[in-house]
Amino acid sequence: MKSPLPQTTLTTLVVTPRESALTDRFLIPAIAEIEQALLSLRVETDQALGRDGARRYGKPYPLGYCWEISQDVAERLRKRLARPVGPGERAISAFLRNGGSGRHLWGALREKYFQNAFQFGGLYIDVANDTVDVKKPKIEILPVQESGFAEIEDVPHFARIAGSYWGMRIYANHALPSLAPAFPMIGINPEGHVRLQSGSQSMFERLCGDGFQRSEQWLAEGQAPPAALVEALRARCPSHLLAENPVTGQAAALAACQALRAEGAATGPEWRKAMLATYRAIDLIPVVERG
Repeated sequence: MKSPLPQTTLTTLVVTPRESALTDRFLIPAIAEIEQALLSLRVETDQALGRDGARRYGKPYPLGYCWEISQDVAERLRKRLARPVGPGERAISAFLRNGGSGRHLWGALREKYFQNAFQFGGLYIDVANDTVDVKKPKIEILPVQESGFAEIEDVPHFARIAGSYWGMRIYANHALPSLAPAFPMIGINPEGHVRLQSGSQSMFERLCGDGFQRSEQWLAEGQAPPAALVEALRARCPSHLLAENPVTGQAAALAACQALRAEGAATGPEWRKAMLATYRAIDLIPVVERG
């Protein structure tokens, strides 16, 4: 699902002097009202998403629902800003009308877990602040310098956060070399669910954007997957994907990165669309027993 707000692939939080001035003029004086407006939208989101949350994720809503909550609130805010009514909505609207910007962010928060959030000028705004710890407030608004939010630097950084946050063991994707440039990781969580990583739009664009050099480095240096995991993963792949990947192993995965970089294939929107579609098919693989 495309984010209702522009998404940055470089999630270092930068505030220009102009954005800082607009923040001071329009947002800071109304920060309590903005928080209340977002909380009102979040209540609507909870009513819409909370009904089947536990069934979809196997754990109580809102835990693990950072992306869905953020996108739902953003879409509701977008519609509200077309006709702002309360002081919080009017403050955000005035900020944007006068040249301020809002964007969706994805990265690591305080080096502990992945987080979706928003940046409006000099403010970091998290409308899903309780999706790791339900005791926390639903909304968090901080100056960007105090947020503790940072971009995912590379694949090892992603693997480190995935390990601490999800308890996921991350291996190099030597199982499906044709997908390894864009999805260089295989992750298995404590329950045995296996998926290629990462489905994050930000991570996908980041890996494509440097000609797969980050992917190639991880595929060369990351831990190779156990043979049993490779076999189980390939056993659940569509036949056409197996036909595209008759050979497994590190050498084939590295060669795929080098070939795509030489061809410039990563710049093509149709190629990216096809890769994401294939990822979604692979993402439906059921539990793989570990033993």
